[in-house]
Amino acid sequence: MTTSHPPSFSLTVEVETTEAVVRVVGDLDYETCDELVSTVRQTLAGRAGCPHGVQGLHVDFAGLDTIDSMGLSALLMIRRQTDAAGVRLHLDERPAGLERLLDITGTLAHLTAPCDVGRGEQRPGAG
Repeated sequence: MTTSHPPSFSLTVEVETTEAVVRVVGDLDYETCDELVSTVRQTLAGRAGCPHGVQGLHVDFAGLDTIDSMGLSALLMIRRQTDAAGVRLHLDERPAGLERLLDITGTLAHLTAPCDVGRGEQRPGAG
C-alpha cells in the first residue's frame, strides 16, 4: 500500500510475518502527520491478517527530510496506538534532524521503550 499527500511526502507499508514497516519519505509536518497516524492505525487494525499478528512496528525514516512539532506529536500518538495494541515501536534510520528533536524533547526513550502489553489506554485512577 502506498499513499501520497503533497508531492514531497509518501508512505509505503510492508507487512511480513510479525513485523510491519512504514517507510516515511519527505516532510513529516502539520500537513502530513495525520496521514502517518491514520496509516499506522490501519496497519495495526489489519494485523489480524498475519498468522501471528504484528509484534513490531518499524517506522523507517531513511527518506525523512524534515520534521516539526506536529510530526513529533504524531509519533507520540503512534506510541499510544502501539501500546494499546501490544506492539513494539521501532524508529529506524533516524536522520540527524530527528535525532536532535528527540534529544531536545527527551522523547526518544519514551518512544522506543518496550510496550506495556495489556496496559491499553488505562490512565491512573481509571479503575
